[in-house]
Amino acid sequence: MTAASPTRIRRLAVVGTGVIGSGWAARALASGLDVTAWDPAPGAATRLRAAVANAWPALERVGLRKGASRRRLTFASDLEAAVDGADFVQESGPEDERLKRSLLAKIDQVVGPRVVIASSSSGLLPTRIQAGCQHPGRVLIGHPFNPVYLLPLVELVAGERTKPQAIRTASAFYRSLGMRPLHVKREIEGYISDRLQEALWREALHLVADGVATTQDIDDAIVYGPGLRWAFMGTCLAFHLAGGDDGMRHMLEQFGPALKLPWTKLRAPALTPELARRMVDGTSAQANGRSVKQLERWRDDQLIRIMAVTGA
Repeated sequence: MTAASPTRIRRLAVVGTGVIGSGWAARALASGLDVTAWDPAPGAATRLRAAVANAWPALERVGLRKGASRRRLTFASDLEAAVDGADFVQESGPEDERLKRSLLAKIDQVVGPRVVIASSSSGLLPTRIQAGCQHPGRVLIGHPFNPVYLLPLVELVAGERTKPQAIRTASAFYRSLGMRPLHVKREIEGYISDRLQEALWREALHLVADGVATTQDIDDAIVYGPGLRWAFMGTCLAFHLAGGDDGMRHMLEQFGPALKLPWTKLRAPALTPELARRMVDGTSAQANGRSVKQLERWRDDQLIRIMAVTGA
């Protein structure tokens, strides 16, 4: 397969317009592309345009590309109309393997043979979801992070039948959108970043379930501690500094024995009604009356400030 050059990618098809799909649409529109979207849910078109409008002030702050316009967004009447003629397809449907296999197979039947089809899946194996496609070599994972229109990371994961050229084309396309592609070297559930986030999430649920901390306590423990470092320095390099002049070697010698101590509970706790209530009540209190859209705008402002400092 000879994939389309990113310089010729002018129209992005977005299949599924939830939080992630609408984020892709906003980023592509801000990059001066045409976007055709489709989602079968009632009211999806209205919600998509509202999500793009809510993201637009942040995109204006970071800088719109030549030709950027929300008027270049079209909501298609059906899946075939959305993907037909697209130069790149980003599938962002629900995280359901059977559904994704069906969607990708249908998309594969319509789009041209040189068009790369990427799934925004956050953990499914590409080998399994590409299995129903006639041309699986152009199908891969392109896993972004919320908000897609601001955060640059996108994890690329190839399936057993994905061709290297498809990965190269996707990587170049994402870079053209101002993103930072990370090629996951081996196919694995959850990829890299979500496996790390999931470990922290499970520990947070245990702390709430055991009455050790509230949701506010847990978030404060990150925001005013390691989260400040994580904005510009990952865990591995931070622990290298923790070892002093001898770096990681001394850190492992000094703190390695702590790995045997019961400091973490990697198995997820039972999501009981009581635990669910604590999580919902806690985060509702943290929101303090602010709507999700208001919180998204506040989050975007903080991210832009941090990105300006770190050069992300």
